Amino acid sequence: MNVLDEGQIGSASLAGTLARVRELIDLGGPVVVILGFMSIIALTILFLKLWQFRSLQLGDRRTAREMLRLYRGGRGKEAVALACRSRNPVAQVLALAIRGRRRSELSEARVREEVVRVAADQLEALRSYFRPLEVIASLAPLLGLFGTVLGMITAFQQLQQAGNQVDPAILSGGIWEALLTTAVGLGVAIPVVVVINWLERKIDRLAHEMQSTVTQVFTLDLLQTAEDLAPSAESAEGDDERYENAGFRADDIGFRARVAGE
Repeated sequence: MNVLDEGQIGSASLAGTLARVRELIDLGGPVVVILGFMSIIALTILFLKLWQFRSLQLGDRRTAREMLRLYRGGRGKEAVALACRSRNPVAQVLALAIRGRRRSELSEARVREEVVRVAADQLEALRSYFRPLEVIASLAPLLGLFGTVLGMITAFQQLQQAGNQVDPAILSGGIWEALLTTAVGLGVAIPVVVVINWLERKIDRLAHEMQSTVTQVFTLDLLQTAEDLAPSAESAEGDDERYENAGFRADDIGFRARVAGE
């Protein structure tokens, strides 16, 4: 098969698809046209959000972890410099928290307030265009149902005009054409609902990661104290075990002495 034949097959397939779309529009009427525009808007927003998430490197968790490791090691300046090479929102908010903590003239409450504000702005930017998707997800089934009601009205009008010469095909044909708009409305709404939930889940995970990493900057002293106390706790457990063993040996010696005396 040469290139010319493949081009002809592709053109024929495209022509067939356009013909089916035109037939669908003729059967469904203006409601299907509106639903088609809504699906195009939803797809555009989806591609826009995917591009936004990819450009912001939302899957990059290594940078924030490396920044925390550097900050714990007393290398806060290197941690902030590392954030300059990443557009990840967690890394940016974490860098702001580290810069604020390194400036002794700023109170912790003031730094926390600014970090919370910037984090909220970052999350709000990620949630942009969610409202149109929510409107499409809720409105598409209602529009489909509205088209079905209009189609049923038309079908019964045709049935009335037929009079005594009623043909069941007239009623059944009108009903399935009316139900077509409901199917199209659900076909638009269901994928949009799935997309909204997927996007919100990613943002919720990002918000949790942002809160967790920033909190570790403010509780660094507490974490270091816990690490320092860990060996002491192990030593205390060892001492308790030695004391228990010593007490057991003392009881054993006393028992043997009583047996010998008897």
